[in-house]
Amino acid sequence: MFDRLPEIAAAFDRRERIVVFPGDCLEFLRGIPDETFQLVVTSPPYNLGKEYEKRIHLEHYVEQQREVIRECVRVTKATGSVCWEVGNYVDNGAIVPLDALLFPIFQDLKLRCRNRIVWHFEHGLHCTRRFSGRYESILWFTKSEDYFFDLDAVRVPQKYPGKKHFKGPRAGQYSCNPLGKNPGDVWIIPNVKSNHVEKTEHPCQFPVELIERLVLTLTREDDWVLDPFLGTGTSIIAALRHDRRGAGAETHSRYVEIARSRIHQALQGTLPVRPMNRPVFNPRDAGRALTSAPWLKQGELDGVLALGEKQTPYGAKK
Repeated sequence: MFDRLPEIAAAFDRRERIVVFPGDCLEFLRGIPDETFQLVVTSPPYNLGKEYEKRIHLEHYVEQQREVIRECVRVTKATGSVCWEVGNYVDNGAIVPLDALLFPIFQDLKLRCRNRIVWHFEHGLHCTRRFSGRYESILWFTKSEDYFFDLDAVRVPQKYPGKKHFKGPRAGQYSCNPLGKNPGDVWIIPNVKSNHVEKTEHPCQFPVELIERLVLTLTREDDWVLDPFLGTGTSIIAALRHDRRGAGAETHSRYVEIARSRIHQALQGTLPVRPMNRPVFNPRDAGRALTSAPWLKQGELDGVLALGEKQTPYGAKK
């Protein structure tokens, strides 16, 4: 990949390949020239009082985000993209979707929203007075109509690759794209919890494959990728794995250490990473004993669906 492993710089310079700034992202951003980055991708704190943030009034949080977003847009190229990944702010059990709250900021800055991508995962907090949250969203914006987008780099296998046109001038010809299909705007990717191969001590860590799909689609080789809330370095790692340049800022000193360590491992090819597009693990297919309810007899188990409910005809009384 490299003739020699690049150094991890602490200050931005276009000649570098990797920059990890140990400090506030606004301080970092203000020293960067206009239209430097092809892609800005990040997941900011959700104002929930995690160890890396101080919970503040929601209006103040939005204003802080506005300031960071404005600077991120300034340093994004005219052909570039901004991807803002967020979940919900929770106040006494009531949720506020942060993408809805932040969307007007991007609109005011004249950005164009291309997709609201839903990231679906299976693990998380089990709620008792509302449905458990199992998705977050990525707002993808561009600065202009002349933006870079490489769909072929992230196509996924066709569901019916042998399907053919049944009428018209192309009757009998295969109807699908041989390179695969568009992955759509709902992405089923495991989040980094418990036994995930990429797990660190960070409580809200990006999976590498989530960012890889954005990097491959929205950048070319040697382009710069920025993450203003770097965390444990995942965005830079995703960029480096595909010959891009990566930069980010992180205020939490322990996470800076972890990010630098993970980036070193990525450069050496030793970092554990879940491969992109690997099917989501299904414990039933793997024959795990824990997927059978021990309080049900075999006859009862035969009538239980995969979701754990007995079949009931629609409209019938239970």
